[in-house]
Amino acid sequence: MKSNYINAESAMDSYEGKDLGLTYTPVSSVFKVWAPTAKSVSLVLYATGGNEDNMSSVSGIGDKGQLIQMQPWVDGLWQVKVSEDLSGKYYMFRVTFEEGTVQEVADPYATAVSANGVRTAIVDLKSTDPEGWTEDIAPPLLHPSDAVLYELHVRDFSIHDSSGMVHKGKYKAFTETGLKDDAGNALGIDHLVELGITHVHLMPVFDFQTIDEMLAEGDVSSSMPHFTDYNWGYDPQHYNVPEGSYSTNPANPVTRITEFKEMVQSLHRHGISVIMDVVYNHTYSVENGPFDRLVPGYFYRHDFNGRLSNGSGVGNELATERPMVRKYIKDSLYHWAKEYHIDGFRFDLMGLIDKVTMREITEELRLEVNPNLLIYGEPWTGGDSPLITKTLKGVQRGKGYAVFNDNFRSAIKGDSDGWGRGFVTGEYGKESAIAEGIKGAIHDFADSPMETVNYVTAHDNLNLWDKVLAVQGKRQEARFPDIENGQLKDGGSVEEAVALANPYVTVNEENILDSETVRRSVLANGIVLTSQGIPFLHAGDELLRSKFGDHNSYRSNDAINALRWNNKKEFMPVFKYYQGLLDLRRSHPAFRLHGRQEIERSLDFIRCDNGVVAYVLKNNAGSDNWNNIVVIFNANTWPISIDMPNKSKQWNIVVDHTTAGKEVFRTVEGSEVQVESLSMMVLYDECKQPGPRAKIIQVHYDRPDGDYRGWNLWVWGTGIQDGQCDFRSMENGRAVAIIEALPEMETIGYILRVNDWEEKDGGGDRFIDCPPGEMLIKVVIHDREKDGGVTAEDHLLLTS
Repeated sequence: MKSNYINAESAMDSYEGKDLGLTYTPVSSVFKVWAPTAKSVSLVLYATGGNEDNMSSVSGIGDKGQLIQMQPWVDGLWQVKVSEDLSGKYYMFRVTFEEGTVQEVADPYATAVSANGVRTAIVDLKSTDPEGWTEDIAPPLLHPSDAVLYELHVRDFSIHDSSGMVHKGKYKAFTETGLKDDAGNALGIDHLVELGITHVHLMPVFDFQTIDEMLAEGDVSSSMPHFTDYNWGYDPQHYNVPEGSYSTNPANPVTRITEFKEMVQSLHRHGISVIMDVVYNHTYSVENGPFDRLVPGYFYRHDFNGRLSNGSGVGNELATERPMVRKYIKDSLYHWAKEYHIDGFRFDLMGLIDKVTMREITEELRLEVNPNLLIYGEPWTGGDSPLITKTLKGVQRGKGYAVFNDNFRSAIKGDSDGWGRGFVTGEYGKESAIAEGIKGAIHDFADSPMETVNYVTAHDNLNLWDKVLAVQGKRQEARFPDIENGQLKDGGSVEEAVALANPYVTVNEENILDSETVRRSVLANGIVLTSQGIPFLHAGDELLRSKFGDHNSYRSNDAINALRWNNKKEFMPVFKYYQGLLDLRRSHPAFRLHGRQEIERSLDFIRCDNGVVAYVLKNNAGSDNWNNIVVIFNANTWPISIDMPNKSKQWNIVVDHTTAGKEVFRTVEGSEVQVESLSMMVLYDECKQPGPRAKIIQVHYDRPDGDYRGWNLWVWGTGIQDGQCDFRSMENGRAVAIIEALPEMETIGYILRVNDWEEKDGGGDRFIDCPPGEMLIKVVIHDREKDGGVTAEDHLLLTS
């Protein structure tokens, strides 16, 4: 292995074209594969998908296939053109190396596969489009601060009997509308709309290896012992193909693609955007995957002894810093954004992706596909890695993508799986960390609030309800089973153990919002939903979802993981509270400030000690029509009194321990207010017509060579968000950046540069005049060669 590793590290040809894999037309198909170390490569055409012979490998038993020799081409490529309509057939690549080794491997760029990914399928992707697909557009996202993310597993969403859905566990469940429980409460996708989230973050929906897709068809494959009935999906197999177990017919390569598009289309029609959870840090298998058998040693990272490195914790890491691995990731993301209309990506273990790859992903996808793509991920690894340029917290500064704020998470709740306490679970001394999170981490690891994803819990670890129960010492009283790797530690039926459990033993059915566990859990997400940055909710928090104490339910069954829709009727006051907080955030821009300078000018803390954090959003923050807004969090088990800012004699309450929303339901007078135990309060003094929030400067950058890679603006004097400003769209062949500035600003400074000052224009500091009263200003910057370097002509006012 070490010799392969050294060969892989040597200078290798790389290919920049965007036509790797299959280019299909009804007249002909062109196949291209990058295999620079191969002695010969053949295309093998099959009539079947390989499942018909109950095969556990891709070796081929019944269908021997037709062998077609591929020709070596430029940059390590092999290609062949077949002049006939191959739709409905399957193919593999057969690779021979100098030492005589022969491997048959699926196309890494496969866009369709047979069941369980055994063979690559030849599909006309245009034929997979549902009716109206070309008119499908994402809901508008005016600014990342407007997003509210909702993490959801496809199967969990619909599999429980109480869902009322026909297509349980399938993509098509997201197309079912009008569903209600016996109390008339909306279920399924209508529930998501009613709740008010903006983005569904789907846990892995690419083809992963740990589910037998044919189980749904009654064809249990005992020859594949790694298969389970359930998995989260962080086990990549074919990166560019939808997972088949969520399809109604995994044996048909077309069905999963069409039904995936129908799911996206339905969510878009309901005003909900789609985030895709992507796992480019590792693959489930090295030996049986498409990469290492095609180009041995190249695609995976190794340690100094030539062994596979294991920063993922599951045995391997993709070497994202290598040109063709970086290209693969960018091509894959482009495919999902373009072909499936995906609106954003969440990167699993983003720390294992080098910072150059993350920067290029962010810049290029927005320029080439969608300027409003949301990009965020986990700024950590699963273990030690030899990668030097990891994407950790702080690396994202000014780069246009966000990271999960685990500092804020831990300050709110404590540790993730144990008894450790945080602010809402009874620990003093966390108030300053809570305050830092409320400010969008702009004095911690972020330059902008748009670089932090604020959350309390996600699919990993104890979910919110179970964490609070654990801290309260109520696990035994709730009769939670001991589960490990999806099974009871002492044996027996998980379903029976779950049926005997009572996660809601602490809930007062007469007054649900008066229960301590409820109050602590609601307070936790109340902090998230009123903080600066991008809020993230774990599906079912609004239904008091429990996973029965299972802190790692990645392979537990439906009894543990399913969303129980009957909880909505049982805990309607909790749902209404979440709905009210989301309505408050959506309706008031003070909770969605756009930049560092805007936050520093608008947010002051009133108190930050002894289990209390209180702050004011002042002077129509963010051009809000509420003049001064006070937000108070009381994590004590007793009521507290707090002195109000000397700004008004009367305050209007819109959120307290009983109700949340944007409507006033009571008022208080005087200089102080009392806040009940384990609760939050939001008040404002008066409505006041605000002035304009910002003037918009559109900068159109014109380069003769048309190459805008790496170029950005460094801006100052905006009063909202100074620093790096990316070009995010193309218009008339020019790259366009949008700068927000306070209405009173008359001059904005900028410098054109490449990446982090690797190069800059020769003109030094430049300035854009912003005439008073002009709220939309468009300028163009022309590049020209001067003394061997690039400089910028003075900007030209286009329109105002």
